[in-house]
Amino acid sequence: MRKRTIAFAIASLCIIPLLYSVIATVVIRLTGFGIVKKLNRTGIALTFDDGPHPVFTEKLLDLLKKYNVRATFFVVGEKAKMHPALLKRMHAEGHQIGIHHLQHTSSWRLTPGRLKKQLVETEQIIHDITGVRPFLYRPPWGFMNAATIPLARSRNYRIIIWSHHFKDWKVASCETILLEGLRQVPEDGSIILLHDDGTNPSADDEAPDVMLSKLQIYLEEATAKGIPFILPILN
Repeated sequence: MRKRTIAFAIASLCIIPLLYSVIATVVIRLTGFGIVKKLNRTGIALTFDDGPHPVFTEKLLDLLKKYNVRATFFVVGEKAKMHPALLKRMHAEGHQIGIHHLQHTSSWRLTPGRLKKQLVETEQIIHDITGVRPFLYRPPWGFMNAATIPLARSRNYRIIIWSHHFKDWKVASCETILLEGLRQVPEDGSIILLHDDGTNPSADDEAPDVMLSKLQIYLEEATAKGIPFILPILN
């Protein structure tokens, strides 16, 4: 009996964290419960994670302005606080700004209280800089936990995931598959995931620079074809 109790306790210690983190993410992503993976509108939504970066985000904003494209930036709170001028420019030029945690931290490692802190503090930083409260949220890596949906709903956030990504956080992927991947995206409410900062774990520092070179070619072609670019959700 004692052995069974010990075995049950050990199993619980292993299963409960998985249910809270990995399994919760898998269920949410598969069912689409509480998240947006695709839009019911014509056009393509360009979204950028992990910034702002003092060099690459500036270049990206210049590129988007050149082609009159509005995009959505899911910013890391601490980086936003370091580079407020970039957020002010995003806002002034009609881009949307969303939450991507205070640090680039996986929700799998966060208790409900720590997750709330990541969200609330990033929301406040964005509001202090732009005067607008963000209502879009994308968790880093798309990792969620059992508290993600209830917390998002309590703060009236919309969780935006993506329909397409091309591993642009790696230079090799940018060089080989990014441009062709973008060219094949249909105008069917697709949400494209890209990155304007390469300093986070598992990313290549110079990947955003290569991404920008491919994105410029794509935007030139898309503009010629009249492909519309849209913001995911209007408040």
